[in-house]
Amino acid sequence: MAKTLLALAATLAAAPLAAQNAPQTAVPPRPAPAAAEPAPEDWRDIPDDEILLIQFANGKQVAIRLAARFAPAHVSNIRKLAAARWWDGESVYRVQENWVAQWGDATEKKPLPPEIIARPPAEFEIGAFTPAQRLPGADSYASATGVTADGWPIATDGKAAWLTHCYGMVGVARDQLPDTGTGSELFTPIGQSARRLDRNYTVVGRIIEGMSLLSSLPRSDAAMGVYATEAERTGIVWVRLASQVPPDERPHFQVRATDNARYAAMLALRLNPAPPTVATGLNVCDLPAAIRRRP
Repeated sequence: MAKTLLALAATLAAAPLAAQNAPQTAVPPRPAPAAAEPAPEDWRDIPDDEILLIQFANGKQVAIRLAARFAPAHVSNIRKLAAARWWDGESVYRVQENWVAQWGDATEKKPLPPEIIARPPAEFEIGAFTPAQRLPGADSYASATGVTADGWPIATDGKAAWLTHCYGMVGVARDQLPDTGTGSELFTPIGQSARRLDRNYTVVGRIIEGMSLLSSLPRSDAAMGVYATEAERTGIVWVRLASQVPPDERPHFQVRATDNARYAAMLALRLNPAPPTVATGLNVCDLPAAIRRRP
């Protein structure tokens, strides 16, 4: 036993020296900034029925890109709720500092349209971890992260895969049981990312325009950030899919494709910034949404 302990102590003592003598991974050369600029063909149209528009009483509008292929049951509910005009006249009724803004029916008693799936399956995970660009290393929440070819941030533990609760992502509020969120009550992280919600709440989209409205709303000091009075809430005039809006009023959006050398060069620039900035890693939630209105 004594020899074993001595050998272990010697090994531990030598570890720092061994680490110093280990070959260092070469830092890849920093690409020219021009190499990271998207080409015209990198911009791909987002279907109008995957854009959810929220018109607020203050005249501002928010656009949400729906994650239809990752949460089909919940997105189907959201489309039906928009068609039924269920959110018209509702509000943002919860804004919690450095956490989330939440909207829907503040009473949680409004009847849902009959065509809504009352208890959709928990869509916490996605089919597979298939990033077009994979970030180096692990983080505190996943063994690997990356971004899909069409720009969604994803993560894995080597077994399952999921969409990440980054700033501006849209999740489904629910009760204690996993299958109790219909999609009628939605929230978005407004401060830090909310990665501890990964695989615990269904992600149904990402805010791609108008996030500054939700992130700048007055915070509530009441429990869980729920406004104490109706007067504090931000009213919703209407919610529609872009495909339900008259063509001459309909916004069109495009997402930057990531499955190309230009996006890879953008990542390399962020991982290897120009001096005196020092690279300290790259979190999947640091990546820009890379969405624009179609020219």
